[in-house]
Amino acid sequence: MMSAIPTIRMHIHPSYLHELKRDVWNDEGVPGVLKSDTATAPVVVSFRGNHIRKLTKKSYLIKYRKQTRKKTEFHLNAEYNDPSYIRNRLSFLFFEKIGVLSPKTSHVFLYLNKKQQGLYLKIESVDEHFLKRRNLESGAIYYAVDDDANFSLLSSFDKQAKQNLLLGYEKKLGSPDHDRYLEEFIYFVNTAKDDIFEKDIKNYLNVKQYLLWLIGVVCTQNFDGFVHNYALYLNEQTNTFQIIPWDYDATWGRNINGEKMNYDRIPLTGYNTLSARLLDIPAFQSQYFLLMRNVLQHDFTIRKLSPYLLNWHTEISPYLEYDPYTNITTAHLEDEQKQIFDYIEKRKRFLLLELSRL
Repeated sequence: MMSAIPTIRMHIHPSYLHELKRDVWNDEGVPGVLKSDTATAPVVVSFRGNHIRKLTKKSYLIKYRKQTRKKTEFHLNAEYNDPSYIRNRLSFLFFEKIGVLSPKTSHVFLYLNKKQQGLYLKIESVDEHFLKRRNLESGAIYYAVDDDANFSLLSSFDKQAKQNLLLGYEKKLGSPDHDRYLEEFIYFVNTAKDDIFEKDIKNYLNVKQYLLWLIGVVCTQNFDGFVHNYALYLNEQTNTFQIIPWDYDATWGRNINGEKMNYDRIPLTGYNTLSARLLDIPAFQSQYFLLMRNVLQHDFTIRKLSPYLLNWHTEISPYLEYDPYTNITTAHLEDEQKQIFDYIEKRKRFLLLELSRL
């Protein structure tokens, strides 16, 4: 086997592995170790994700038991429903290129108890070390874990008033004061009159960064990305929120089941209460459309994105035959390249047409 991508060797005692598999929804995890040629690191291993826990090839959250200054955890995504293996990675790269904080990723080959588990995408966790690596101010981080993270006073599930405005969020980092500030922000979004909203929203939100994030979701067509699949970072120095993408395998023309999604499935303006309020303000709407045109012209292009995609496929192609969970071949990867390029062209034309009608 070629050595273009790193290898991760993980060991879990058979009794603990049985316990892990017995309940795929258990988030507590089991002890294990990561092994290299020179050292071992004690870790706690659990399954991760929502619908992906039901799939044959599991995704993992790996937490170091002895935390270091540089890392505490990372994610291993199986990318089981993505026949290209690169949609998450391409999405995070695209967000980064347009100016949105995004997790770092790399492909790895996983062994579990000396057995080949195949290709995985290693994804940086969004935590305090994520901030330190970027020289960002400390603050709070919230994961949007379900559709109630919709920036609304109403639940996405039953359209009833939320009993708690933190519904839909899981706090990764922060204090009760940060919780109250997030509640205040959501309440402000839903109750402020237009003139007050336009004047004061910048006290709560990095508006330009949010609009760039919205462009990223709209371009890649992550259907769940507007009320889910993101993290909120509260910068304590500016006291404003920034939004970070997460779980972007169902993108670039495919849905969560790996099936093709039409290029015009999601409108130019996307969804959710916060986006609707911002785009209802003429100044923010003009800013969004101007930013969108710039991204479509300079970043959402085959010329800019194809070198990364082709390089990643060249790296992972030799490993496909060693992945026991896939029948994907190099020819399939080439088909996926064409499908993604076709999606980019059609999606770009659709969005430009929508812009021309305004």
